[in-house]
Amino acid sequence: MIIEFLDEAEQELFEAAYWYESKEAGLGIRFRDEIFHILNRIVDDPLLWRERTGGYRRVNCPIFPYYVPFFIRGDKIIIAAIAHDHRKPSYWKSRA
Repeated sequence: MIIEFLDEAEQELFEAAYWYESKEAGLGIRFRDEIFHILNRIVDDPLLWRERTGGYRRVNCPIFPYYVPFFIRGDKIIIAAIAHDHRKPSYWKSRA
């Protein structure tokens, strides 16, 4: 399967990594690595996570307070957001 980021999701990834890096050297890299690890897990078995109302699936980050909602569309995995777990819940759902 192929992963595609919505433009907004890609921007959120860069902004969050930059913010963490500005707080502590190396922290942004750790955040980015955690997201990439999650993306690899999604590619390996995208059906592992249950489908939620609205047709999306969600993977929680184990260390950082973020989650990755995604949609499966044919042979593509669409990353809808890199969403902070405590800010504006469901703000990204209109991206579906």
